[in-house]
Amino acid sequence: MITRSLRVLMWRLAIRLLFGLPRPLKRVLAGREVRLEGQLLDLDLQLLNTALGWYASTQVGTAALAEQRRQADDAAELAAEGVFDDVVARDLLVDGAAHPIPARLYTPPGADGRSGLLVYYHGGGFVYGSIASADPLCRLLCAQAGVRVLSVEYRLAPENPYPAALDDALAAFRYACDHAEDLGAEKTLIATGGDSAGGNLALVVAHEQAVADQPVPAFVVALYPATDADRTGGSRADFGSGFGLTAASLAEMEQMYLPEGVPVDDDRGAILRATDLSGMPPVYLSTAGFDPLRDEGEELAERLREAGVPVVARRFAGLTHGYASFTALSRAAHDATFDAASALRAALALTGSGRDTLATRRSA
Repeated sequence: MITRSLRVLMWRLAIRLLFGLPRPLKRVLAGREVRLEGQLLDLDLQLLNTALGWYASTQVGTAALAEQRRQADDAAELAAEGVFDDVVARDLLVDGAAHPIPARLYTPPGADGRSGLLVYYHGGGFVYGSIASADPLCRLLCAQAGVRVLSVEYRLAPENPYPAALDDALAAFRYACDHAEDLGAEKTLIATGGDSAGGNLALVVAHEQAVADQPVPAFVVALYPATDADRTGGSRADFGSGFGLTAASLAEMEQMYLPEGVPVDDDRGAILRATDLSGMPPVYLSTAGFDPLRDEGEELAERLREAGVPVVARRFAGLTHGYASFTALSRAAHDATFDAASALRAALALTGSGRDTLATRRSA
């Protein structure tokens, strides 16, 4: 019987062989070029979608949710870069809203003394994902940005619907602030970050801290974030099938997280609907050209600018949702993810040179 670890290893080797083929052969396997709205889909990500389709076809389609989550973690390993083994990782428990939750602290190689810290929230539609699935990306960000990373395993829906994930995310950020010295971090250099659902949490945590007149993060890194649950049309329709994340699966996960939709008296489930964004810290927000979530991410970037928030907004036109997990297979995805790491490094370096952003930013 083939074990789970052996199956993942076999698929990983197969994918490495596949992506090592000459470009003309990869084009044959991936199919014709895809151009939409003047954007050319990255060949490697087009091929990856095909390969993941082959992988998914070998799995049990009606598996229980727990098994689907294990399969999602396995799939995350298939495209892991795996070149940051010199990053030191340590598992620990941090404060959650209801009880302590698992976390993993990453320390960059050669770190001596305190550094900046990124509190990181994994993606997965609030239903999937874990510190295991986020491990390769957190290692990359730790090594390339030169900061410590605290990866947080918040509670998942549907067992724990909204606002459980957000409450855990807030508690974990506050834990990092209160225990900065224990984590090897400078208290004025604590950022939040995440991808997809985690990008939503990173943004909402910063906004909630600002609204409450509490210390806000020094910086926010939001990779292709979800910002407006229940949305239809636009990029959700244009790129809702054939590019990895589908509009149907997105709607299903949002229904699990927000069974009754976004509460009319609470817009934390859809930060794009927040009436005041002026207290937010500086933000790096990236979108992918072929992502159903593209439009709402870019609209949030524009609203942040209008509110006077410093924003670096980047659209990577040829990429798909989840590109930061595919850095070993796509040079374009690799470069886009390193762009975020560089922005984080620069932002915390500037903050550390004398700009006290971990303080209440809202006016009295």
